[in-house]
Amino acid sequence: MSSRERAEVAVVTGASAGVGRAVAREFGRHKAHVGLIARDEDRLETARREIEEAGGRALVLPLDVADHAAVFDAAERVERELGPIDIWINNAMTTIFAPLAEIEPEEFKRATEVTYLGCVYGTQAALQRMLARDSGTILQVGSALAYRSIPLQAPYCGAKHAIVGFTDSLRCELIHAKSKVRITVVHLPAMNTPQFSWCRTRLPRHPQPVPPIFEPEVAARAIHHAAHHHRREVFVGFPTVKAIYGQDLVPGFADRYLGRNGFDSQQTNKPVTPDRPDNLFHTVPGDYAAHGVFTDQAVNFSLQSWANLRRAPLAFAAGVLGIGAFLWQRKKGS
Repeated sequence: MSSRERAEVAVVTGASAGVGRAVAREFGRHKAHVGLIARDEDRLETARREIEEAGGRALVLPLDVADHAAVFDAAERVERELGPIDIWINNAMTTIFAPLAEIEPEEFKRATEVTYLGCVYGTQAALQRMLARDSGTILQVGSALAYRSIPLQAPYCGAKHAIVGFTDSLRCELIHAKSKVRITVVHLPAMNTPQFSWCRTRLPRHPQPVPPIFEPEVAARAIHHAAHHHRREVFVGFPTVKAIYGQDLVPGFADRYLGRNGFDSQQTNKPVTPDRPDNLFHTVPGDYAAHGVFTDQAVNFSLQSWANLRRAPLAFAAGVLGIGAFLWQRKKGS
């Protein structure tokens, strides 16, 4: 099979559950060969079966993205068994919900190592190979919280901010080198993923994503599209747009609003169970997949995202309609 005919090779970190699981499925649906990186081997095996049933091929790579050597070894194995990596998606994350005063230094460090440094290590592993070929795409899964932080999630917000700064620096270096390697960031709104059932928390009530909530397939479709179209950043969902531009326009108002409302909006009315497991340092066993426990509140479509991914054809259509309306008015007035 020639390079043009070979299957696309993608790597997804955090692929065992949540957005990463949905992204892996989306690439499988497009018949890609997918390297699956996460800590839980059983869930990765289930993801592999889903991809292969959809017509793709998958390679299970159980590892912790905070281990840079393991990430580099995984990249080497993907290229050895699946072929040259075309797309690398950095999605893995972990966090703790708590006021900063209640977070231990080791907890903050761990969340940062996985969410931020895991992204750095994945980028380095992919870049090492892509630069040599002068081709490939690296995609960072960002968040509205990369620009507008909220209370109770300082480690996660800090890591997502860091990813944006790191990626902007690398983007400048690629431009300087006239490299054809592409890098993009897809910023997500609140997603219905298992994160809220297994993250470490010191909140009195069960954590929840700040409504409105979207199903992870909304993110997966946007990520797949962004990986194949050269966009600097992609904002998914109107809440993401509102948060990012609101931070630019009225940051002080956002501080006060979130100070008043950001605690209750991130908690349900159900208490946290005392024996609740968490995945900060160790994986949580169980049959978790893409969706979390908020399916009744989540939607599987975003009009903003749909339009954002179709800007060029929509702009063309608007132009045609505008010209048509102008000519009709001109004819009518003559």
